[in-house]
Amino acid sequence: MKDRVRLLPDHVANQIAAGEVVQRPASVVKELLENAIDAGAENITLIVKDSGKTLIQVIDDGSGMSVTDARMAFERHATSKINSAEDLFNLHTKGFRGEALASIAAVAQVELKTSRETDDIGTQIIIEGSEVKSQEPAVHPVGTSIAVKNLFYNIPARRNFLKSNQVEQRHIIDEFERVALAHPKVSFKFIHNKNELFRLPKSKKRQRIVAIMGKKIEENLVPIKEETDLIKVEGFVTKPSFAKRTRGEQFFFVNDRFIKNSYLHHAVSQAFDGLLKPKTHPSYFIYFTIDAKHIDINIHPTKTEIKFDDEYSIYSILRSAVKHSLGQFNVAPVLDFNKDKTMDTSYSSNKNSAKIPRVEVDRNFNPFKDSFSANAIDTKKSVKKDEDVWQNMYSGLEEDIENTTVDVEFESDLSSGNLFENTETEKTSLQLFRKYIVCSLSSGLVLINQHRAHERILYEQFLTQITQEPGSSQQLMFPLCLELGNDEIRLLESLKSSLELTGFMFDFSKEKQGEVLINGIPGMLTESQIYEVIDELISDFKAGIPDSGFDRNNRLSSIMAKNMAIPTGKTLELEEQQDIINALFSCKEPAFTPDNQPIFVQLNAKHIDKLFLT
Repeated sequence: MKDRVRLLPDHVANQIAAGEVVQRPASVVKELLENAIDAGAENITLIVKDSGKTLIQVIDDGSGMSVTDARMAFERHATSKINSAEDLFNLHTKGFRGEALASIAAVAQVELKTSRETDDIGTQIIIEGSEVKSQEPAVHPVGTSIAVKNLFYNIPARRNFLKSNQVEQRHIIDEFERVALAHPKVSFKFIHNKNELFRLPKSKKRQRIVAIMGKKIEENLVPIKEETDLIKVEGFVTKPSFAKRTRGEQFFFVNDRFIKNSYLHHAVSQAFDGLLKPKTHPSYFIYFTIDAKHIDINIHPTKTEIKFDDEYSIYSILRSAVKHSLGQFNVAPVLDFNKDKTMDTSYSSNKNSAKIPRVEVDRNFNPFKDSFSANAIDTKKSVKKDEDVWQNMYSGLEEDIENTTVDVEFESDLSSGNLFENTETEKTSLQLFRKYIVCSLSSGLVLINQHRAHERILYEQFLTQITQEPGSSQQLMFPLCLELGNDEIRLLESLKSSLELTGFMFDFSKEKQGEVLINGIPGMLTESQIYEVIDELISDFKAGIPDSGFDRNNRLSSIMAKNMAIPTGKTLELEEQQDIINALFSCKEPAFTPDNQPIFVQLNAKHIDKLFLT
């Protein structure tokens, strides 16, 4: 019987290892940018084509590599960051495992050009599927340029699992923003399909946050700073009024490395307790500086999770720092313990009885005394004269009434009942708990959720407007100005044609970057709802815009309907209740909301009888 266990070929082992490191184009972007940072680069350019499927190129002005280092960098577990196992617990760099370039080269076509300051000429290496095709001298400025072409070209099944270009581009932007926020002293440039998306000069943390997230966030940033023997905490949180419905703008950085930590996120949430509107989340950009021996970053393949030695203490420090800043900058309400000294009472007066205040009134004072006496006689004469005139008008009227006979026929109860003999009784409704509408039917009662019912009505109206006939637009007398981030502007540009069919009319300011001017809104939308609806649209579509036109219109209609529907807790007049009932049962799918939630419940006689059974 033949042996069954055997070693895998190197190229297969490399492809399997690549699956842990290279999950999508954004994974390549992250690894290459971090390598450039570790090389001491001060200027980094990221060039992407077709959302990374065709090309990902990173050009830096770092230290560069020698001929031998350039070749060794593509070997598995080859690294310059560690020499022994103990070094894993004292890391100050990003990449350290020596797997990134080897994994990338296993599933793509890679071209590397590099040169050091001491070299007369640089080096060029071309690798395809872990196989070195060529290595030769090349002219190149100090630094490194690495181009990754045709990702997953040799694994078609893996390439087919990539999402749409919009989704992959969103992930690339997320990774770029994380690296750029962690290193404000490095200049970055991001070019996608020959369009410059970001140009970030060297700056401080606050300026870098504003450059990436948009100018509107600048006035809402609250600085935090706390330094202890264990850890140093600094950064910014946003004001409670700037809280958003999604958790997109929440960043933790430990020693300039982006991490995710639900425990620390809870600490920030606790500091905002009682300050946020329901279902909203604060934005924060928090930087931790801690001795590397107190953390372990080797617990996750993507190195986005870190284990702290004393996580409880860091939790307490973070919560206190955020809470202190919110109070210090008058964002959170605080108690004023500074009392006014004039309100103090002397101890010597503690035995004195309280004096009852006295109010003196001149009861003989009458400001109308002089004028009243003069006009009293004339008024009495006028009243008497008017009474005589009215009595003369009715003289002789009683005799005419007695001599007049009027024949009146009264309708009997029987004839009155036959009037509605063949028609239904008029439908009535009532509102219950300011949340439900109760109406009667011949078979029993119907309990309708008013918010969900209105959501279904608006959803079908918006979907009809987008696909068949444009909806009416309410023009604003004064355009409303919104300041958004770069990626939010690009998202609105892609949705502009669909939004205009629903009644939105807006333009992008050419004078001020990141500014949107809204000139018209849907007829059923109020000005106070505009920002909330736009914010919800942006948050929902940030994950990616569907390629299918129907899916895009469906999601757009659903989001707008959900935000514009009558809220729970609003009192409805009888006419409003009847309008919702009639419009709901005129819909194509009146039983469920767009996200498949039940809208109404029917209660027949049997259901009601069961409530009274003992």
